[in-house]
Amino acid sequence: MKEQSGSRPLAIFDLDGTLADTAHRQRFLERKRRDWDAFFAAAPHDPPLAEGIALALKSAEECEVVYLTGRPERCRREAADWLAVQGLPDGRIWMRRNDDRRPARRTKLEILRRLARDREIRVLVDDDELVCEDAERAGFRVVRARWAAASAALMDAQEREGRT
Repeated sequence: MKEQSGSRPLAIFDLDGTLADTAHRQRFLERKRRDWDAFFAAAPHDPPLAEGIALALKSAEECEVVYLTGRPERCRREAADWLAVQGLPDGRIWMRRNDDRRPARRTKLEILRRLARDREIRVLVDDDELVCEDAERAGFRVVRARWAAASAALMDAQEREGRT
């Protein structure tokens, strides 16, 4: 993977389940009809995940930190505000288009490949096993964020509904 002269490698972090604890809002996805508006509206109240926050801060010592989330573009302001409140490094936030319903593993791998054209990607940190598996198969170094309780509803939503 290439690195532009003078630029630092990228450390790419997912948000939900990696830096942000979504457990308090999982209930909106466990209903027969998932309430996506309520799920995303509750995101600003996510507690931080200490392990993910510490890893992002440590990564910032050698890398440019970038955020790659399956959240839709309409959540950008809230996501940026949440990252700032947590004291996380400034970094570009890559989000899915509001109308993009592809599985997270497809949207994220597409962005990873685009970023890797010009920059070295040192690491991807994500809690979604399918994203991690596909990224590893594509040659990226991955750290699996296994410090939050897994949610079957969220995993199903990521894969089938392409919502986060």
